[in-house]
Amino acid sequence: MAIYEHVFLARQDVSSQQVEALVEQFKGILESNGGAVGRVENWGLKSLSYRMNKNRKAHYTLMDIDAPADAVQEMERQMRINEDVLRYMTIRVDEHEEGPSVMMQKRDRDDRPRRGDRDDRPRRPREDRK
Repeated sequence: MAIYEHVFLARQDVSSQQVEALVEQFKGILESNGGAVGRVENWGLKSLSYRMNKNRKAHYTLMDIDAPADAVQEMERQMRINEDVLRYMTIRVDEHEEGPSVMMQKRDRDDRPRRGDRDDRPRRPREDRK
């Protein structure tokens, strides 16, 4: 069987419980066709970079899948039919990552240089600037 990472976006109108129900529905489709679902991460409600079907936000969910191609195709077919799913993407990978995904890792934003802290270039005196 092949190993996949699958991410889907659900409409902003649905609740978290409905997103969990969608995950269980898609898990059932995969398992009935001989597949298995490993890690499931709910990334939460995030803003979209552009509007999709009049939605500005979406619920993001990641699923690690170990299933035959037919099972994944059937799940994607069901996602195309479902009105609550805005977009989905399935990628075949060599192996699943251990631990939390990059989206779930806490980012330390203090390690980036601030605008005023850039000492790598000399500053011109104020009267020379245009």
